[in-house]
Amino acid sequence: MKKFFGIAHFLLYGLYVKVFAIPKVKKLHKEGRTEEKRSYTDGISKKWCTILIGSTGSTVKVTGLEHIPKDGSVLFVSNHQGYFDIPILLLYLPKSLGFLAKIELKKWPIISKWLECMEGVFIDRNDIRQSLLAIKETTENLKTGQSMVIFPEGTRSKSSELNPFKPGSLKAAQKAYVPIVPITIKNTYKILEANNDRDLKPANVEVIISPAIYPDEFTKETSNDLTVKIFETIKNHL
Repeated sequence: MKKFFGIAHFLLYGLYVKVFAIPKVKKLHKEGRTEEKRSYTDGISKKWCTILIGSTGSTVKVTGLEHIPKDGSVLFVSNHQGYFDIPILLLYLPKSLGFLAKIELKKWPIISKWLECMEGVFIDRNDIRQSLLAIKETTENLKTGQSMVIFPEGTRSKSSELNPFKPGSLKAAQKAYVPIVPITIKNTYKILEANNDRDLKPANVEVIISPAIYPDEFTKETSNDLTVKIFETIKNHL
């Protein structure tokens, strides 16, 4: 019963987002009030995600918050076990966030519009030209101060395994010259994916934030070396 009311609350809040929040974000954007818009979307996102995570009965333990640079934008690079990775990162990371999200999420009503409000970027990895444009847009967001999250595996692993990273995943940070913060997420797949995507069950989720890698460190490395370094950092915490 508690789960039912939690999901109903989440859906009702989604209606509020559609009717009131999205128009307000568009107004702030049109008026050029970028920082106010980002602060507002972050606040709405955290409230919405609090309801959603609460409806699952899951617990979330976060370590390493002190590793996140306080000033400026950051590229967060995370493994991707399940759909609940996004709301958990939105709720617990102390920065306004956009996501590099797969193009399939555009089919999700309200959520896709809200991702756009958050300066999210949709990527079609089957279209090289569109992928390059998506990386370029992600780079521009980082340059203007919006932190971004990418899942370099490209899709959900639906398990505790870490899949290979897609090539070019870290180019946005290199081009924008911003810090990269590796993140390891554990057990989110147990909330939904382990149940054949049909039922929500509580899980003990862990989010481990590793020390930031700063531009003056990774400019000395090749893209491949940097990818391997971050892959191993995330994998070692799984």
